[in-house]
Order: sequence, then structure tokens, then C-alpha cells
Amino acid sequence: MSVYFAFARSAFLTQLAYRHEVWANMIGKLVQVFARVAIWVAIYGGTASIAGVSLEQMVTYALLGGAVTGAIRYESIISGIGQALRTGDVAVWLLKPASFPLYVLATELGRAAFRFVILVVPTVAVVAAVYGMLPPASPFHGVMFVAYGLLAYTIIALLSALFGLVAFWLLTSFSLEWMMQAILNLLSGQLIPFWFFPAPVAVIAAHLPFAWIVYYPSAVWLGRLDVTATLSYFGLGLGWAALLAVGVVLLWRQASTRIVVQGG
Repeated sequence: MSVYFAFARSAFLTQLAYRHEVWANMIGKLVQVFARVAIWVAIYGGTASIAGVSLEQMVTYALLGGAVTGAIRYESIISGIGQALRTGDVAVWLLKPASFPLYVLATELGRAAFRFVILVVPTVAVVAAVYGMLPPASPFHGVMFVAYGLLAYTIIALLSALFGLVAFWLLTSFSLEWMMQAILNLLSGQLIPFWFFPAPVAVIAAHLPFAWIVYYPSAVWLGRLDVTATLSYFGLGLGWAALLAVGVVLLWRQASTRIVVQGG
């Protein structure tokens, strides 16, 4: 594991070398989160609450969703796998005593740690200072939000790896990035929380792995889940993470037997 930690550390330090890009990304993230919050402020239009959800809760939800999705970039994982396939670099990894999927995930983890510290935390702090942000419903919910956040990073990384490995059959990853984006926008609760969904759709979406990326961490912070439900859904999320990890391992075994080098 020390090898993969070195990959993550190297990726973190590499991000420090591009300081101008850091400032550009920070401004872009601020604009994105401000726009998301402003949309909900406009939707509420002075209304105290909609479907039992107050504007303060909705603003906090939008900020937390940005915090979770702002660190890990699924497109980096998918495009990284696709690029390695196009250039033929993936064939070299078969000769190395390291796992290619774990290398990709460790590298993105290092970048995600950098984005969280440099981009996400300042962005949330600035937007919260302007619009306000509710504290966690209780100390228990605050602690579990951290646990759910780590679980969210794990699930989105594994899902991205699964999507990326499909490129071995399609020989391209571009369409997979768009597909992943569409699914996350709809089924993770990133744009619209599940409590605004029609009941049958909400029930289905709440039990898919995408729900643990944005919806459940934010719902826990706001106290919309009691202690029993919080622990139960966390266990279910761990089950999804384990299932996705097995899927990545099995798909990589199949993909590594059908590598077609297009570059080199």
C-alpha cells in the first residue's frame, strides 16, 4: 500500500505546481456554487418552505453537495483510463507489480485531497458567509456526515473506475464521461434532492449507489435521517461499495485479457 500512497502523494504535490490553474479553478468553483444556490433562492422566491424543506436547509444541501462532488472528479478517472488505453500505456502496467485500477484511484485520491483543502473548503466558507449555512443537526449527525463523505468518495471513485474500464470494449471513454455526468445529475441528488421526486422514483433512486454520493451525506447533516436510519443506510452504502469493488476487480480481469494497443 505504500506504493499507492506514494502515487497519491505525488499527485497532490503535482497540483501545487500549477498555481495559476488553482486560482482559475477556485474562481470557477465559486461561480458554480453561487449559481446553484442562487437558483434555489430564486425557486423559493420568498417562500418559507417547499414540501417541508426550508430555504436554509436547501442552501445548506446545495453547499454540501458541492463539497462532496467538488473534490473527486469522476471524469479524471474515466478519461485517465481511456487515455492509457489510447496511448498503449495500459499495456506497460501489465508488466509492473502494481494494479492499474488502484494506481488510477490512488492518483485521483491525491488530487481530490488537494482540491478539498484548496478549493472546496474555501468555496464553502465564502458561500456560507454570504447565504448562511445550518450546522449539523447533532454531534452524531456531524460525525456520521464525515463517515458518509468518505463513503461517498469511495463509491464515486469505484463507479468511475467501472465506467472507465468499459472503454476497453468501446475503445473510447468520451461517451462514458457524458453518461456518468447525466446519471450523477439525476440519480445522486446533486441537482434536485430526492424529497422533490415523485414517490416511486424517489424510492428507487434512494436505493441505488449514486444516492450515497450526494443525497445521503447531505440528508444526514440536516438530520432528515434518525439514528437508526443513519446507521442502516450507512451499512447499505458499505455493501454497495464492497459490491462495486468486486465489480472493478472482475471487470479489470476481463479487460486485461483483451487489451488492444492503439498507440505507443
